[in-house]
Amino acid sequence: MTQKITGHTELIGLIAYPIRHSSSPEMHNEAFQKLGLDYAYLAFEVGNEDLEDTIKGFRAMKIRGSNVSMPNKTVVHKYLDKLSEAAELCGAVNTIVNDNNVLTGHITDGIGYMKSLEDAGIDIIGKKITVAGAGGAATAIEIQAALDGVAEISIFNRKDKFFERGEKTVKDINERTKCKATLYDLADLDKLKKEIADSYLFANATGVGMKPLEGQTYIPDINFFRPDLIVTDTVYEPRETELLKMAKKAGCRTMNGLGMMLFQGAAAFKLWMGKDMPIEHMKKVLNIEY
Repeated sequence: MTQKITGHTELIGLIAYPIRHSSSPEMHNEAFQKLGLDYAYLAFEVGNEDLEDTIKGFRAMKIRGSNVSMPNKTVVHKYLDKLSEAAELCGAVNTIVNDNNVLTGHITDGIGYMKSLEDAGIDIIGKKITVAGAGGAATAIEIQAALDGVAEISIFNRKDKFFERGEKTVKDINERTKCKATLYDLADLDKLKKEIADSYLFANATGVGMKPLEGQTYIPDINFFRPDLIVTDTVYEPRETELLKMAKKAGCRTMNGLGMMLFQGAAAFKLWMGKDMPIEHMKKVLNIEY
């Protein structure tokens, strides 16, 4: 990929920590070039302590927008002007759009996850799923799945700062959708095994498996899985986490987070550019196979 930077080139950012592993710059810059758009997408390692100053800088530089990843997803809303309905409901932002210096926060993770399943020929509508995680991406997945028509979601999270968020997610799902949602402690491995046993799909939506937790999993043994279970991971670097290796050994169909990354990125791209990302071209560039 070659890209010419000019005096007219506009900036799209990505703010997170750590973030050097991200495939988003490759994806978006390739899409810009493919469509002949004079934009550049750059990653900036920014944590919570520098987040407010970063958003002020974005305003001053009048950048078109930015993606946001951990640990900033559930914090950045404090420095924005507006939130989309989905972002407000999820309590998280992964996309910022700058319209004449009015910064609006959106969340496209849930859309990206559901679109990636659809693209892979996986239909979870009307079925039960189990999801590990109650943070920004996990909440977006859970709420979008419920809105789209998943019948039941068992959510597991450790008793950490996100557990209360999980309680709110369950309340919102049960009150606003026809889906039944229940929250459990991820430390209760017997319950986790039981809920996975009668689920169509198990999704890891935690950071376990990516740096600095690469090579780790909270699943103690292969007996948590069965051959007809689908196992997905939101992590895409490494492309095969320890969880997915274990599931594959059990005979499960597995899918990493690359598809979700592509489709959530495509939704953000449309918000910024008003144009569709060239999906089939990007799947070849990113070597996405199901």
